[in-house]
Amino acid sequence: TGEPVKCDTLPVVYRDFKPLHTDFGCHMYGNGARPGLVMQMIGGDNKPVYNPNPGAAPPGWNGSVPQITSANSYSDWYNSKDGINMEIAGELMLTEIMPGIYSFSSNNFYPLTGMGFGNNVTPNWANEVYPDKNGSFTTEIHTQFIYNGGEVFTFIGDDDLWMFINGKLAIDLGGLHPPDTQTVNLDAEAANLGIVKGQVYPMDIFHAERHSTGSNFRIDTTIGCFVPQ
Repeated sequence: TGEPVKCDTLPVVYRDFKPLHTDFGCHMYGNGARPGLVMQMIGGDNKPVYNPNPGAAPPGWNGSVPQITSANSYSDWYNSKDGINMEIAGELMLTEIMPGIYSFSSNNFYPLTGMGFGNNVTPNWANEVYPDKNGSFTTEIHTQFIYNGGEVFTFIGDDDLWMFINGKLAIDLGGLHPPDTQTVNLDAEAANLGIVKGQVYPMDIFHAERHSTGSNFRIDTTIGCFVPQ
């Protein structure tokens, strides 16, 4: 089109949920990330695939079982459904905080406050209300980048976060948990991800905020340019 590419902006699809959706509104809990809740490969619809058999929990993990009610409930998270969720477009702007380090950071990540179904004035599963925020939502990002070598991507936050590179699960921070961190070094994982230098690859990010007591979302990366798929 001749229009300049906005390398520093990630287009986002948010989906707002009501506080009494079976997977949201403090219906579940956990003391740390619970890997294995989704399959290792992204689905044919470019969405994560629910894993009915996530395997053993990590040592020291404590939380509700299951962390996701069912494949049916999970299908609500990243698919727009009338009356179940409300789709709202947005974007995340990355800022170069150090030479070669690009970041988006929020320790009060409630982008849908005052939007969608409205703030959480209806009691959730814990009989709590949050009239100043809208805290039951998902975040979906589809982008692509050139793998030049040396790239690193870190996510810090809560609750669930899954990131796929080239269709393969690269960051797995699923479940209800306090802020947690995972980093993927693309050079170290190149063979597992099936990527080679100089080629363009998709990156697909899926996040959920399921408990309104706090919401943290931070991306730090050396990837200097993302282009919408």
